[in-house]
Amino acid sequence: MAFQKAVKGTILVGGGALASVLGLSQFAYYRRKQVNLAYVEAAECISEAVNKEPPSREAQLLTLRNVSEFDILVIGGGATGCGCALDAVTRGLKTALVERGDFSSGTSSRSTKLIHGGVRYLQKAIMKLDIEQYRMVKEALHERANLLEIAPHLSAPLPIMLPIYKWWQLPYYWVGIKLYDLVAGSNCLKSSYVLSKSRALEHFPMLQKDKLVGAIVYYDGQHNDARMNLAIALTAARYGAATANYMEVVSLLKKTDPHTGKEQVSGARCKDVLTGQEFDVRAKCVINATGPFTDTVRKMDDKNATAICQPSAGVHIVMPGYYSPESMGLLDPATSDGRVIFFLPWQKMTIAGTTDTPTDVTHHPIPSEEDINFILNEVRNYLSCDVEVRRGDVLAAWSGIRPLVTDPKSADTQSISRNHVVDISESGLITIAGGKWTTYRSMAEDTINAAIKAHNLKAGPSRTVGLFLQGGRDWSPTLYIRLVQDYGLESEVAQHLAATYGDKAFEVAKMASVTGKRWPIVGVRLVSEFPYIEAEVKYGIKEYACTAVDMISRRTRLAFLNVQAAEEALPRIVELMGRELNWDDYKKEEELETARKFLYYEMGYKSRSEQLTDHSEISLLPSDIDRYKKRFHKFDADQKGFITIVDVQRVLESINVQMDENTLHEILNEVDLNKNGQVELNEFLQLMSAIQKGRVSGSRLAILMKTAEENLDRRVPIPVDRSCGGL
Repeated sequence: MAFQKAVKGTILVGGGALASVLGLSQFAYYRRKQVNLAYVEAAECISEAVNKEPPSREAQLLTLRNVSEFDILVIGGGATGCGCALDAVTRGLKTALVERGDFSSGTSSRSTKLIHGGVRYLQKAIMKLDIEQYRMVKEALHERANLLEIAPHLSAPLPIMLPIYKWWQLPYYWVGIKLYDLVAGSNCLKSSYVLSKSRALEHFPMLQKDKLVGAIVYYDGQHNDARMNLAIALTAARYGAATANYMEVVSLLKKTDPHTGKEQVSGARCKDVLTGQEFDVRAKCVINATGPFTDTVRKMDDKNATAICQPSAGVHIVMPGYYSPESMGLLDPATSDGRVIFFLPWQKMTIAGTTDTPTDVTHHPIPSEEDINFILNEVRNYLSCDVEVRRGDVLAAWSGIRPLVTDPKSADTQSISRNHVVDISESGLITIAGGKWTTYRSMAEDTINAAIKAHNLKAGPSRTVGLFLQGGRDWSPTLYIRLVQDYGLESEVAQHLAATYGDKAFEVAKMASVTGKRWPIVGVRLVSEFPYIEAEVKYGIKEYACTAVDMISRRTRLAFLNVQAAEEALPRIVELMGRELNWDDYKKEEELETARKFLYYEMGYKSRSEQLTDHSEISLLPSDIDRYKKRFHKFDADQKGFITIVDVQRVLESINVQMDENTLHEILNEVDLNKNGQVELNEFLQLMSAIQKGRVSGSRLAILMKTAEENLDRRVPIPVDRSCGGL
């Protein structure tokens, strides 16, 4: 692809203490980095957005109903679809977008969270002399730099370490990574470098040190994918696009072309998923940007259309932040089956993935236990034996379906290029398929260029290079300080708001509730371990959130960080949303049930329950069984064979500890496998066996009983907060 002529720009930001807040890589990027980006001249001439704030969903639906004909109708609200809408509307085209679910509810929210060119694709390009792969990498590196510029609050450079365990690999990988820098050219974030063994262990102390030779560190970008997707959608809405989530395309509309006599796609019959109402949305051009569901829409146009997408499932897991350094990722370039595994810090947690397995297309992909264990085993290979990698430390897990473009000559999905294809059917339906998150903007540009040409639309060149996304224009690394000083927010909460909403963080802060404490003055948290506050629920509704699932997974990222914390926050979230959206009790209960089902199946909660069931084996030494029986009987003083809330309260009162009855009920319910309101000795032994094997961690009952046993005579408080909350 031809690139626009580059104009050199420099970003220089002061701030001595910012390194500790932003992380060294992000601080260095804003403090010292000269960034070279491509800008089109016309980008400087784009008029201001027509809406100061995105219109409400109701207003958008009214627009979709009342406009007689749009120039462009985009089907699909993922990164590519929203990118198409933004590209089209900023060229002056009358634009509409409909999405069956929520914005970014599919693959775009379930990525590895990287903005990257693709080191492995460059390797394939060189090894196979594949010019197409090379061009894809170069294009992605250009887009990486642009995305870091237009959404600086949602993205940042991230150093990634490649550990070396054989001497011959050092020059091999060094040359490859240096070529990656070279291909990036003026868009290189920071030069890669080599570390000695000792220096590598300083940067990544939990690394496996046996046979370690050294390491190579290179830079890529990282982002908050769902929030980035939403920022694109909100920006398109502000520029005048009629965008609506929960609008399903039931069928495509067609009319006969008077010049050719052939049927042409002229719009879509749409159904409001929330109300069931249907109406037609007419457009001169319809774009299919539905990711894994590409072929479903193509078959609406032509039932005999051949499939062009081959879906592949990628599973990721989230673990506690102590598994990785705060500002250094890890790349395993050759796993046991030839796949690539990333091990990255993200949102103060650690994300590991991904797998690459052929799959069926579904709206509700489920992470398999096999894939979760595969990732854990690969992580164990690279971490020190001092670090016990436990299955119970998996806080969340998800599966995303990649819409890879089928290559008939390929035997497996790993060798398929993730380059994109723009296809135009005989009836004029334009399909954009394949590609990757990083290149969403250039994919959208190619798609709208094709639409303009195929349908004789009047529009200028693309104007999205250098166009700031929602929240990015007036963001700065020190913005969070103003939030602390002006509103009395906790520093951690202020940093989170600034990094999530950018210059719109002040609007969220204005909606924050008074805590009633000396400090913080405002900002009531949804759950104690995370900086999400209640005001974000109210603001999320302004960002088109319609369900509790939208709120826990894409407006906040709780479901992706810790499913137990997400479940804990759910009742309050539903209460707040119900108040704003006038939900009755039946609707609130329905939202709770749907959200819990989402956590259970799609975010890994099901895997948690399978780690400890009433059929779980008890694999303990006789001495361990005797020890645990003794601990159990300190609570079961009557030798009933089970313990209840009353038994636990009795022990706590004997050491002068008071605990809320609801909390005690929750603690026992975690271990009450047959749900009869009590914990039998056998269930307690099953729990301790699962903990020993690492399948379960952070059990509040186990911690409470152990601490009580140790402190009955010393009368010290017993900590019962959730420890990691592992699955």
